[in-house]
Amino acid sequence: MAGAALVACGYIVWNYQTIMGSLPWATTTHIVLTAGLLVAVLDLGRRAVGLIFPILVTLGLAYALLGGNLPGALGHRGFDIEFVTETVFLGDLGIWGMLTGVAATVIAAFVLFGALLLHSGGGQAFMDLAMRLGGRQPGGAAKIATISSGLFGMISGSAVANVATTGNFTIPMMVRLGYPRPFAAAVEAVASTGGQIAPPIMGAAAFVMAEILGLPYLTVMMAAIIPAVLFYLAVFVTVHLVALRRGLAIVPEEELPALRLILAPRRVLPIVAALGGLGIGIWLGRSVATSAFYGIMGLLVAFVVTQAGQMPALDMAGKILAGLIDAGKGLVIIGVLLAGAQVLVSMINLTGIGVTLSSLIVTLAGDSLALVALVVAFVCLIMGMGLPTTAAYVLVAAVLAPAMTAVGVDPLAAHLFVFYFATISVNTPPVCVAVFVGAGIAQTPWTQAAIEAVRLGAVTYVVPFMLLLYPGMIMQGGALAITEAAISGLVLVLAIPGLLSGSRMLGHRAADAGIFIIAIALAIWPHPAGPAAALTLLVAAWAFGRRQRAIASDARTRP
Repeated sequence: MAGAALVACGYIVWNYQTIMGSLPWATTTHIVLTAGLLVAVLDLGRRAVGLIFPILVTLGLAYALLGGNLPGALGHRGFDIEFVTETVFLGDLGIWGMLTGVAATVIAAFVLFGALLLHSGGGQAFMDLAMRLGGRQPGGAAKIATISSGLFGMISGSAVANVATTGNFTIPMMVRLGYPRPFAAAVEAVASTGGQIAPPIMGAAAFVMAEILGLPYLTVMMAAIIPAVLFYLAVFVTVHLVALRRGLAIVPEEELPALRLILAPRRVLPIVAALGGLGIGIWLGRSVATSAFYGIMGLLVAFVVTQAGQMPALDMAGKILAGLIDAGKGLVIIGVLLAGAQVLVSMINLTGIGVTLSSLIVTLAGDSLALVALVVAFVCLIMGMGLPTTAAYVLVAAVLAPAMTAVGVDPLAAHLFVFYFATISVNTPPVCVAVFVGAGIAQTPWTQAAIEAVRLGAVTYVVPFMLLLYPGMIMQGGALAITEAAISGLVLVLAIPGLLSGSRMLGHRAADAGIFIIAIALAIWPHPAGPAAALTLLVAAWAFGRRQRAIASDARTRP
């Protein structure tokens, strides 16, 4: 298979000018080369992420070849194997298309950036910072998992890999401190998934989204900030409330790293230089890949300078080499998946099945935005199960995003909507692969961990719908619209976990639940007064309840 792939790629390189300068007709040789290359790509996909992905690509190819025989709306005019070969292999819309190009340029640069950052000490710095920030609070170990997994996830491309990396430290720590095993697995799975929707990389999907929409990368990154903040704030609030109710332990002081070690220049400067280089490149208007290069150069220079005299040169070289190796492995997986996804997208575009399914969804929902959104959300959860972040996004963007734009949704909001639901499918039963990994580390049944994960990530299922109600969620509509969206999201972040965990406000269960429900309803009411009224209600109820509890406490302690 490796030989077949090399020969096929070599043929394209050798005959590039001829292929691009003419309209080549597919021959038997081209068909054989295409088949060999596709078999290699699909088998690499199987080895990387399992059977689901190669099966989807194979179904796309089979539909292009045989779908002309289907009756009704799902049928198309039919394409022979020569035309499919010309599309997949001899054109720039097939396997050599936009997604493969993004993988080979922008994503490659950021995979290298992330791997070098982690291996040059950034990974341990993130973990130490998370321990210091969250360790001494109620549910400290769970908050450490939330912070560290979020920091790791922001620069990694896989929720599952993130669980396997940080989870091997955080889950045993939570179990050792007496946290329920399903809860420990769920916290790690949900926090790792959140990293995939958090800027700047968003599981590498941010770059693909920018290319598909024809928008600057910075626009996509900025649009994802408020939803990402709401996600992690919701997980934090939920963990805090659960910790108070269950009496979860804090992390002992002797297990926490000293602040002077965390803030030591040799720990901090490489991270600052890396992020500073990246930011300067973007600020100067350079391409995203060039900005990543600036970040890599800043990181390497700062790492060598700060470690000189502290670490043998051979050890420094070993860490950089380990980062390069990890980047190479990660890029192989992402590149192969995007090459396969590009084949599937080309078949979707060739046959028009994406437009057909979008029309069927709109027809089924009767042009109702609410119904279209519900149907699309449900289908995204199903289509994203078992797939990595980027591959899941590409699939749902090609098939389902047009259904959203057809009923008047802003294209950026539509793509973020389908992206979020495809991403959180890794925590949604029955194929919740992030939960599977976390449950394996925690040695607990995955079904119990999945229930905890759905509860911890409950707000995540609501936030995408807020994108449709409040343009400010994606930084559109001006300062007032952004403020309104942020307040609405804050209310949901406080009210939904409070409702699900049975938190006390007034001290009466039914009254407290009623307040939370009213606040949620006001927050999603598309009226300028709704979010402000909801937040006022929560603050007033909390203040009144706190005052009543203080009076009762004084009465009990009075002689």
